[in-house]
Formats: sequence, structure tokens, C-alpha cells
Amino acid sequence: MTQQITRRTFLKTTGAAAAGLAAPRALRTQQAFAASWDSLTRHTPPAWFDDAKFGIYFHWGPYSVPAFDNEWYSRNMYIEGERANTYHKLVYGPPSKFGYKDFIPMFRAEKFNPDEWAELLRKAGAKFAGPVTEHADGFSMWDSKVNKWNAAAMGPCRDVVGEMSRALRNQGLRFISTFHHQWLWGWYPTIDKSVDASNPEYSGLYGPPVPQSPFRDYDKPTPPPPPAFQETWEAKVREVIDKYHPSLIYFDSRLNIIDERRLADVISYYYNQGERWHEEVSVTYKEKDLPRGAGILDIERGRLDQLADYKWLTDDAIDWNSWCHVQNANYKTAHRILGEMIDIVSKNGSFLLDITPTAEGVFPQPVVERLLAIGEWLSVNGEAIYGTRPWKIFGEGPTQVKSGMFGEEHIPDFGAEDIRFTSRWKTLYAIALDLPSNTPHLLIKSLNTRDALLAKGEIANVSLLGSDAKLSWEHSDAGLKISLLPAMTPGLAYVFRILLN
Repeated sequence: MTQQITRRTFLKTTGAAAAGLAAPRALRTQQAFAASWDSLTRHTPPAWFDDAKFGIYFHWGPYSVPAFDNEWYSRNMYIEGERANTYHKLVYGPPSKFGYKDFIPMFRAEKFNPDEWAELLRKAGAKFAGPVTEHADGFSMWDSKVNKWNAAAMGPCRDVVGEMSRALRNQGLRFISTFHHQWLWGWYPTIDKSVDASNPEYSGLYGPPVPQSPFRDYDKPTPPPPPAFQETWEAKVREVIDKYHPSLIYFDSRLNIIDERRLADVISYYYNQGERWHEEVSVTYKEKDLPRGAGILDIERGRLDQLADYKWLTDDAIDWNSWCHVQNANYKTAHRILGEMIDIVSKNGSFLLDITPTAEGVFPQPVVERLLAIGEWLSVNGEAIYGTRPWKIFGEGPTQVKSGMFGEEHIPDFGAEDIRFTSRWKTLYAIALDLPSNTPHLLIKSLNTRDALLAKGEIANVSLLGSDAKLSWEHSDAGLKISLLPAMTPGLAYVFRILLN
């Protein structure tokens, strides 16, 4: 069988290229940021982002209707040999008779309640959130004048972006938008006359006629996207900026196919708009799509193995295999998600979790259960996450984490010897990612009195977050030895608050 095409296999086989460094055109001098990398790399990540640590977004669109395979269904349904193609022909008929556009009337979102969604995300502990504003499929999830193929005009006939922006802000969350629409260039078989994607009537959804080579040749697309495609790409971003004022814009990979002068123009426009709104804003980017410092580096489905001296982000999905709702989903456990978040925060990162609503507009019960479990843990232990900063070291333990994108599935669950640190003023937080089952003590070896991380007498007190019980502890050459409470059970993460003199 043909190897299934996903963004993971595509990016692994093709890699990513650095954006060029030719000088973009400048903006007016009175603006805070010029459209140059020299100016944009002076931008600093928002303080609110550094404090928030945890955000949530969701993939939701016409691709949620078939709920099969993954969010690449819109592309793979047209490719002979792909699982989505086989499934599509069996359930809906050949793509020549039933194209992706035909899912739009079926995407009705009849149970969509933005206030309930926003309340759930707040209960989950998220501090920033938002929808996938437009995926690679070309369908805009906002009330757009740029793209007639949008959720306010057809399908659900709802301004999903607008409704979610209001609901999330009413719950006290920062609103974010995510853009993936540079992937539209070559996403569909627009030169295949046997399918609807080649019909000029639908080019607003499927994009202009493009040979398949630009999609596969990531580094040097031939031909590159023409100005008309790039102008539409830019107009969509600007429309969302002006209409919804997002606090963060997430850019998916493949920004390198957009002219760098246009990229710099868009980003500087957004940063200057943030100045006008008196709002700290930023963008995220993948790998080498932007120069370091022009935004926040995002590591998709992966992490860093060491503490970084810059702010970074991981975005990962609640499902091991898909970013959108699918049948027979393979959800991660709440404990696994929390371990990932804690590890990221200890290394100066933030965590953006993707969740998966159904086409009707509800979250599957396993998703709700995991979100509430995460929120319950954060309600007790959030002091060790929100508003914290990295400590001298990120932690200790034998579990190896490899840096880079798409490595999450190869990282084992943390064990009883894995500890992560965060800090706040004179407080050090030691987060035990599991507990030993064969001893009533926890030994944090890196906090020994020999290695000068914490000198003898520097610890004033040790307590357990969420408990008033007094802990017995001993600080020695061997480390910090803490006596565990009888109620503490393996399989959960516990936070020890260490007050320093």
C-alpha cells in the first residue's frame, strides 16, 4: 500500500528551508516596527505569554465531517492508494462525483455553543485559546470578505472565529488565531480535469491550477506561488488581525513559500497594530521559517532536551495520530499530557494543546474528561506552572527527551526518578512526575549540598501543594530526601514547594 501522506511524513522527507534575508521594504518611521528582520528580531515575546504557559486550540472544519484518518483528508481523498481515498470511494463515492466542497453543507455545527466551549477551556486551565482560523483546505472559519468560502456564508453559517473570540475573552482567556493556508498552494489536484478541484468556479476554495511539484518540492517550489496567491494569503491574515485583534498568531510551517518581504510586511503590520491596541502580541513559526527572534519558535509534536535561554512553544494534539476528530481516536492520557506540559515549562517553553470537536460541535467525552483532569491538577498545582520561570537546571532523571519536531511518540512516559523544576522569587518547585512504589521517600539527587545548586542551610521549608500536612525532609550530600505522605500514590505528578532562605 502507498505510504500514507501526513504532514509528519511530508515534512520529514522534505525538510524545511530558511527564509531569505534580503532587505524588505521599510514602513513609516513613526511605527514601532519596520518591515525588516533587523527591526522584527528586536521584538520580545509578550509577558502574558511567558506567564500563561498553557493554551488550547482546535482543528474544526469540513474535514471533521468524514472524521476519518486525519486532518489531511481534504487532500488525501483525491490521491489514489491513500486510506482516505479508499474510504471516500466506499462511503461517499469517487472524488470525481463527490468532492471536498460537498462536505461543506454537511458541516452544520448544529450543537456548537461557543460559551460552553470557552467555559470548558477555562476549566481545563488554559490561559489562551482559539480556533484553527484556516487550515490547508481553503475554508475560512470567519466572516470573510476576502474568501467567499467561509463558515459564516455556508456550512454552519456561523462566524466561528468571531464567536469564539468573544466567548474566550468573556472567560478571561487571551484569544489566538492559527493560520495554515500557505499549504493551499498545491494542496489539491487542481490540474486533474476529472475532479472538481480543477473547476475555476471553485478556485476560491481549491486554489489556482498548480502542478503537484510545488507541494512536494518544499525547498524550491517550481513554480513559486504567484503574486495573486500571495496577495490573497496576506489579505486573509490582515482581515483577521483587523477584525478580531488576536493576541497571538500561530503560523504553520511552509512560510518559506511566501515572499519574505511580504512576510515582514504582515508581521510588522501585526506588531504595530498591537502597539495601537496597547496589547502585547506575537507570532509563532516553525523551524527556520523566520529568523530567530522575529517570533516565537514552535516545535510541533516535539520538545527540547535542554533548558533554553529563549521562549519557545510546543503544539501537540490530544490524539496520538490526528489533529481533528476521527473515528476510533487514540487519545493520550491526562497524566501523559501533564508530563509533557511540565517538561516543556521547566525548559522555558509553553504548551499549546490541540483538541478535537466533532462536526456537530461537541467534544467527545474522553476529551472532556482529560481536559477536566488537567484543569483539576492545575487548580491545585498551577502555582508551579503559571507565572514561573526556569530554575538553574530544568530537572533530573533517566528518561531521555530528544530535541526536534515529531519526536513526541518516541519519548517514553516519565518515571519515579524524573523531577522537573520551576521557580518564583525565593521559591523552588520540584515536580515529581511520578512516585516510587517501593519506598516511602523521594530523593531529589540534584539538590545535594555538594554541587552548589543549593548550599547547606539554604532550604527553609518543604511542603506539598494541595496539602496542609507537615513533611519531614533532610538536606544532605545525597540530595533532598522527602518523606512521602500515605495518601500520595504512584501514577500522579506531585509538586513540592521549597522555600529558600
